[in-house]
Amino acid sequence: MNHDTQGPERLSCDVLVIGGGPAGSTVSPMLAQKGHRVVLLEKAHHPRFHIGESLLPANLPLLERLGVAEEVRAIGQYKPGAEFVSPHHDHTQTFHFAEAWDKSMPYAYQVKRAEFDEILIRNAERKGVEVHEGCKARSVEFLPDRSVRVHAEHDDGRTTVWNAKFLVDASGRDTFLASRFKIKERNPRHNSAAVYGHFANARRNAGEAEGNITIFWFDHGWFWFIPLTGGITSVGMVTWPYHMKTRAGRSVDQFLLDNIATCKGLAERLQDARLSAPAEATGNFSYAAQHNHGDNYLMLGDAYTFIDPVFSSGVWLAMNGGELGAQTIDTCLRHPKKARAALRHFDRQSRRGPKAFSWFIYRVTNPIMRDFFMGPRNVFRVKEALLSTLAGDVYGGAPIGRSMLAFKALYFAANILQPRRAFAAWRKRRENIRPADEAALARVP
Repeated sequence: MNHDTQGPERLSCDVLVIGGGPAGSTVSPMLAQKGHRVVLLEKAHHPRFHIGESLLPANLPLLERLGVAEEVRAIGQYKPGAEFVSPHHDHTQTFHFAEAWDKSMPYAYQVKRAEFDEILIRNAERKGVEVHEGCKARSVEFLPDRSVRVHAEHDDGRTTVWNAKFLVDASGRDTFLASRFKIKERNPRHNSAAVYGHFANARRNAGEAEGNITIFWFDHGWFWFIPLTGGITSVGMVTWPYHMKTRAGRSVDQFLLDNIATCKGLAERLQDARLSAPAEATGNFSYAAQHNHGDNYLMLGDAYTFIDPVFSSGVWLAMNGGELGAQTIDTCLRHPKKARAALRHFDRQSRRGPKAFSWFIYRVTNPIMRDFFMGPRNVFRVKEALLSTLAGDVYGGAPIGRSMLAFKALYFAANILQPRRAFAAWRKRRENIRPADEAALARVP
């Protein structure tokens, strides 16, 4: 490390990681274990609140590889499946992960992100990563010698200038690089907002199904219901911007409660529940950067793209990207002649997961797709393939390609056979995803 007593402290490392969430806390220890000097900057102090509390079965082998599986098991709520509830059907539909194509991943966990993220970042420290919490990256320069310079500010007012061979943007919704490059774009095919909070004393399912995530459709989108440990349940509404504008002066708490009251099944489960902390709101929920890498930087997880949390894919996509990113950066630093091919592979794989989930996300509120979810059949093994997708097995682990093509063909055939219903759904979706005034989506103090 190089020190300069004049002005800001000047330091150097091999890899500088911005962001200490799941992506940053996955890529950094994996790089450190490969022998690289890794520094991680996290603007907050762990533990800190975050949403995205539902893990996928595909995530568990990665937790083993990181060496944190037992710690996560100790804080996690066992989650064997996902339940869907529709106001237009007189039954609920539960998908059990054990029935997916790959039977080796029969469950996952629901986690309080404050606890989960702290486990990950402390593991990074143990593995040799130099972690700076309360340190926010302020600016970045890409220098002629192909190094990267980042200016950072600490909570106590100190400033530090880091020089690194490679930069990882794992800054989440802050989108550190995409915002500075001006390449962050609203997703033209999806546009949603969210209001969410933690509830005490919610009524859960009985027995093993207690830990299942439940998705409730309602007229303006859908709700999640995520049971956590300690009697807390995370409940969130994902809705369209036009509906957020109907808040009309109501507090975020009241807006959430008023909408819960319109969703019968959810209202019944929350009849005796109460918010344990103020609700929060997030607008512009769906976006993507125009690209996710350069010669000496990568964007991971939400720093690159985010679509919609309906399939709980965010943490898995971020952590899988972190593992892939570590392999890519190691190749770039050790074998420069192989760097271009490694970065192309990273790009293809980084797009694969979001693409697999987004096909469903764009259609999940379509009444024809809702019928498919509420009455699944296993012709051509399509139910197993759907379950594999719900489990996060979207990177080629299970041979679900042909079955997913069959599922999509059946879906499009159903649209052709119900043209009026399909056209009405298409027109409604166009109205739903139209942009809205971002200021109207901001939280009321």
